Amino acid sequence: MQVGIIGLPNVGKSTIYNTLTKANAAVANYPFCTIEPNVGLINVPDGNLEKLSKIYNSAKTTYASIKVLDVAGLVKGASKGEGLGNKFLSHIREVDVIAHVVRCFKDDNVSHISSEIKPENDMEIINTELMLADLETLGRKREKLAAIAKSQDIQAKNDLELINHLIDEFSKGDLSGLNNIQSRNPEFFSDLNLLSLKPVLYVANMGDDGRSIDLYNKIIAGAGQNEVIKIFGKLEAELLEIGDNEREIYRKELGLEENGLHIFIKKCYSMLNLLTFYTLNENETRAWPLKTGSKIIEAAGKIHTDMQRGFIKADVIGCKELLSIGSMHKAKEEGKVRIEGREYMVKNEDVILIKFSL
Repeated sequence: MQVGIIGLPNVGKSTIYNTLTKANAAVANYPFCTIEPNVGLINVPDGNLEKLSKIYNSAKTTYASIKVLDVAGLVKGASKGEGLGNKFLSHIREVDVIAHVVRCFKDDNVSHISSEIKPENDMEIINTELMLADLETLGRKREKLAAIAKSQDIQAKNDLELINHLIDEFSKGDLSGLNNIQSRNPEFFSDLNLLSLKPVLYVANMGDDGRSIDLYNKIIAGAGQNEVIKIFGKLEAELLEIGDNEREIYRKELGLEENGLHIFIKKCYSMLNLLTFYTLNENETRAWPLKTGSKIIEAAGKIHTDMQRGFIKADVIGCKELLSIGSMHKAKEEGKVRIEGREYMVKNEDVILIKFSL
């Protein structure tokens, strides 16, 4: 499961990526500085983990993480191969959630593709290119289905009718009515892997002047049902140079109510449809990401294939309940720990201890 950071050239994608991963991706004032995507893992902020770790005084504490790609900047005409369009589109097909960075700062030292910063125009360029790329995908699919449908294949005829409907909707530029169709045909849409239908988080890369808020409001107006957050990219990059405690003090002094990077990670985690479960012992306390709706046998497989293969049962207790009791041993004595079998559906913040045979 991975998130792709996209946007026009010089909107601050790599700066935000660096602050998220504390990596050293190249940041420069020219288009296509990022050619091959930078890839990094980012830890998911979790207020429970350190507290859980104290129950066993674990030697190691490991946070859940998600993969983030910093993808090359896209330009108008990318769907036809302009700029690094083909590379961009191939990379973005790999991701599950799109984080679309939109520039909301003015800086004469950082060039922009146009003479004026207009977030609504920037958003339209990328959204249009994604839709044009999808139209090409749908056109190729229509050609294949049309050939099969000539043999009176019923499924191919039905799929061809659906493809023609999708092409009509994409040509109009209005995808608002496709949710119901997509939910009724999940495998069909999964095979198409349409870029325009991936979940989008709009990231307003803010400056420190009052005009940034006006630009941010334009993103809100144009984002529709998509999520929108603010990140002060340049400021966050500067804050990386100081210690954690000082960083939070500065953030409060600057009037930043909450860490924008943490908001970004949590939003992406939610949009990836992930929950968190925990395992703990003397060696390690660990948070694990798991697809919502998964059974405990799948959680066992995340930990180790031997656990999944030899699964017998699992001790399960909610994180908050365990923390209030303070001890797994005491929780068992009080009858608060449940014994669950392989069909159990994992809940968010479950603490799971799996019994298995080799």
